[in-house]
Amino acid sequence: MGSAVLWGLAHLWAGRRAAGIALMGTFVTLVGGIAILLLTSRAELLALIVQPAWLWVFGLAALLFAAATVTVTVRSYQLVRPESLSGPARLLSALAVGVLCALVVAPMAYAARLAYVSQHVVTSIFTADGAPIPVDPWQGRDRINILLIGGDAAANRVGVRTDSMTVASVDTHTGDTVLFGLPRNLEKVPMPPGPARQHFPYGFGGEPPYTPGLLNEVWQYAEDHPDVVPGVPRGHRGPTLLKRTVSGITGLPVHYYAMVDMFGFADIIDAMGGVRVTVRDPIVYGRQNEGLIPAGTRRLTGEQALWYGRARTYSDDYVRMGRQKCLMNAVAKQADPVTVLRSFERLADATMHAVSTDIPQGLLPNLVELAEKVKRSKIRTLQFVPPLINTAYPDYDLIKHKIAATLVKPAPPVVAHRDDSQRFRPNTATVLDSVCG
Repeated sequence: MGSAVLWGLAHLWAGRRAAGIALMGTFVTLVGGIAILLLTSRAELLALIVQPAWLWVFGLAALLFAAATVTVTVRSYQLVRPESLSGPARLLSALAVGVLCALVVAPMAYAARLAYVSQHVVTSIFTADGAPIPVDPWQGRDRINILLIGGDAAANRVGVRTDSMTVASVDTHTGDTVLFGLPRNLEKVPMPPGPARQHFPYGFGGEPPYTPGLLNEVWQYAEDHPDVVPGVPRGHRGPTLLKRTVSGITGLPVHYYAMVDMFGFADIIDAMGGVRVTVRDPIVYGRQNEGLIPAGTRRLTGEQALWYGRARTYSDDYVRMGRQKCLMNAVAKQADPVTVLRSFERLADATMHAVSTDIPQGLLPNLVELAEKVKRSKIRTLQFVPPLINTAYPDYDLIKHKIAATLVKPAPPVVAHRDDSQRFRPNTATVLDSVCG
């Protein structure tokens, strides 16, 4: 039994000193090396586990370690088993060794399974373009800009509406991050040069009288009208045009996008066992207003969290934007390693159905390293909501000016004031605490 915990003990007991020391040294080297890597090279390991080839290596290594431990355990039993054991005693001792081997194999097999599922998630969500990542993955850029989208493909509507749009601008050297929130109901959005602008020379107009022509319609309009993004295949037209459009609004090159479908996001939350948030004001949920989420700190189910992020009853788009960011932040903080491991396969399945992106697989290790820098830096947020921006008559030059000013110096302190209805409104930047509690 001791050889399953430390290879070579039985060999030393049986007088096979050379073999025992060799096995013990190999085991200590392997386990000690793994422990040192876990303690000192977390970022490097995280970068490896988002690479499909390395995930296969980890899975195979786990199985080989299990096989080696079983082999050593069985051989050790053969060396130290008393010859005088009777039939029943021999059978019981063999059964005990079999159970011990199963206890060794089970966690290693599970680790291999996790590696396989992780590999499937990475290859399903992220594109494999085959192009090698250069030595400088950011290609000399000081900032990388990623469009974060919350999609709402509700059952009562056709297509996808991008009801939450945020540009995350990350300094590639320091990890300094600014989140620029764009309201879904921006009107007269300037379109990028080319067929889209030719079709909408005075700003995006949608399909009147069926749609009002808001920013959140651009994605689906592109999917339904291939002539505005010629040469781009179905499924890619929406993100392509939306990225170009948002780039024109913000004055920032949008390099990649990542979209989370809100209904799929609810499945992720259920797989986690719910998410704990602070609800400042009671929220009506359900299409027929059949439920109520009371105020207070509570754990929400996936369905409740979905409505927490979608509901506008007795509130508005801007309060909803804040709640969506609160929800994303709460999920990110509460998805601890224990929670993830406990429900890993359910989470993986939900994630594959909820997330889409054009970030290439080859860039993932670099993004993991950058994410570690982001964690150590302060994240600032600027939302273009009233009174700063009138969504019906947006000042797009002001949006660009504010973004440029924010990226060259720290954002000024947020000043909140009460309007006639005694509701707090943010001035130039959003105060998530006023929504998140």
